[in-house]
Amino acid sequence: MIRRRLRVHGFVQGVGYRYSCQAEAQRLGLAGWAENRPDGTVEVVVEGGEEDVAALVDWARRGPRHAEVSQVDVAAEEPAGLSGFETR
Repeated sequence: MIRRRLRVHGFVQGVGYRYSCQAEAQRLGLAGWAENRPDGTVEVVVEGGEEDVAALVDWARRGPRHAEVSQVDVAAEEPAGLSGFETR
């Protein structure tokens, strides 16, 4: 089990990014949350198996169809035992 905190930059608010991220995380069996930040980024915290988390990080670099992702900052953190994935 690993945990990553992502900060997604670009045109990522108002395009369904958080909801698409939630659907992808649920498809991969991951836990965590996605939240719009006041600076226009989306913050994502995700926990799960290493390969599945890596798959979500790869997805985050593309995002949904209407998003324009310019950068994704990824930080490793200690898992907290989250369950489910929510959109905040």
